[in-house]
Amino acid sequence: MLKRLAAAGSLALVVTLMTAPTSSAAKAPADPGTIPGVDEIVSSPNLKQVAHLDKSGALTATNTDWAFQGKYAYGGNYNGFYVYDISKPKEPKVAAQVLCPGSQNDISVTGHLLFLGTDSQRTNDTCDNAASTADVPGDRWEGIKIFDISDPLTPKYLKSVKTDCGSHTQTLVPGKRGDKNVYLYVSSYNLAGADQPNCALPHDKISIVKVPVRNPAAATVDSAPVVFPDGGFPGAPGKTPTTGCHDITVYAEKDIAAGACMGDGVLFDISNRAKPKVITTVRDEVNFAFWHSATFNNSGNKIVFTDELGGGGAATCNADIGPNRGADAIYDIVGKGKKAKLAFRSYYKIPRYNADTEVCVAHNGSLIPVPGRDIMVQAWYLGGISVWDFTDSRKPKEIAFWERGPLSLDQLTGGGSWSAYWYNGYIYSNDITKGVDVLELKDIRTAIAKHFRADTFNAQTQDNFLRW
Repeated sequence: MLKRLAAAGSLALVVTLMTAPTSSAAKAPADPGTIPGVDEIVSSPNLKQVAHLDKSGALTATNTDWAFQGKYAYGGNYNGFYVYDISKPKEPKVAAQVLCPGSQNDISVTGHLLFLGTDSQRTNDTCDNAASTADVPGDRWEGIKIFDISDPLTPKYLKSVKTDCGSHTQTLVPGKRGDKNVYLYVSSYNLAGADQPNCALPHDKISIVKVPVRNPAAATVDSAPVVFPDGGFPGAPGKTPTTGCHDITVYAEKDIAAGACMGDGVLFDISNRAKPKVITTVRDEVNFAFWHSATFNNSGNKIVFTDELGGGGAATCNADIGPNRGADAIYDIVGKGKKAKLAFRSYYKIPRYNADTEVCVAHNGSLIPVPGRDIMVQAWYLGGISVWDFTDSRKPKEIAFWERGPLSLDQLTGGGSWSAYWYNGYIYSNDITKGVDVLELKDIRTAIAKHFRADTFNAQTQDNFLRW
């Protein structure tokens, strides 16, 4: 929950690099409950690190989310984004860096376009900007930047779109048949409890940016539907009130979306892309603190919601917190159409304790394409990476893990995997402080996944992998 550049035709600073990968050997701990030493890598026998790249060049700030296309991976960073050549997954290379500062810098890609979401007030909308604290509200900027990546090694900045409260996350939504546009569902929120420049309360909405694919310079905010006309969850001790959404995942083929909206979980009908409608909402006032992200299973009849307990800045994977708080929650979608409801089935949390100095939180993950099974890989900050099976919604279980030990045993320290996604046979982890880790999963239960290939992958834009 790390809270929160665009004159048309301007060119971002691009640095082309070729960096040799490094890797570390992993070993399985004798006792899975034993906390590894500082920077020590441990794993289950079936999940191994095959490559690592340190941060480099100008992008030494916080690493964030991923998007993939062809042989390139695009990695967000608070200073801009990386372009990685992953044509040889065991030998990844930094192909280019784009310097464009702004918090989050959440990424989506489609065709020749890359979208970068900024969730911090900046002095202007170019990539030559600074954090803004003194400018009058109307002169401050945050929102979406659009780049042309026809040549992935020289991304060109095309256009900016300012959005209320900026863009903490943004979700690419393909247009329906005959629609020549793509849409961005922009999630943002206000935790201050009072009006802020660029972010007035009540902020119970999302912003929808409409992007004509053939003329992206004409992109604009098409609508800003109010998701919570009643104000949403009002909050409670240790529970965040709803003032917007943190993340939305769409399953366009099925015309549905799942929203993780601070104090509420939401199921949307997106048959009209510009006018999503709430089908049903759900709350967990016992264990959930902050609804953070959502993942459908491939059949589209389950949703995994994550809880960002501690806001991504606390040690929440220890005995004091326990197995149900700061966990994933698995819901079955019961019923169809407007009568659909979300039925809670179980919690899942990594079955290992972390040190009290490790920031650990349920974070971003994706499905692993295994027909007939519901298996996903997920990042847990310094809790590492977990591969787990939720085919039986009531009995989820871990089948593989990999983690790097604490960064410090003396003081609470943030770091670890922000996003861990499966892409074309490998798991790619964007480590907040360390760089990039590439992992290989060798398990008979997931072996078939190696045969599935996607041309483009945005984790929050789910496709039916049986059609890849």
